[in-house]
Amino acid sequence: MKTFWVTFVTLFVAELGDKTQLAVISLTSKTQEPIKVFIGAACALVLVTLLGVVLGEILVRYVPVTVIKKIAAAAFVVIGILMFFDKL
Repeated sequence: MKTFWVTFVTLFVAELGDKTQLAVISLTSKTQEPIKVFIGAACALVLVTLLGVVLGEILVRYVPVTVIKKIAAAAFVVIGILMFFDKL
């Protein structure tokens, strides 16, 4: 259960106020169909998470976890810099 709760809390905090949440707010206000937006967003997030889990499971077989963490950290920094300068 520890892995479940660490995953839940980490992703919950990480997703607050991100582009996905802003897109859902925008779509809901535009379409006035909150249930359909919720179902579409929930399905998309489940699929993206499934892809992450499957690809992560495959990747960890060939690349050490420390290398994966460093690549992920570098990618976040690059994305953050691009967002800061309105390039993304």
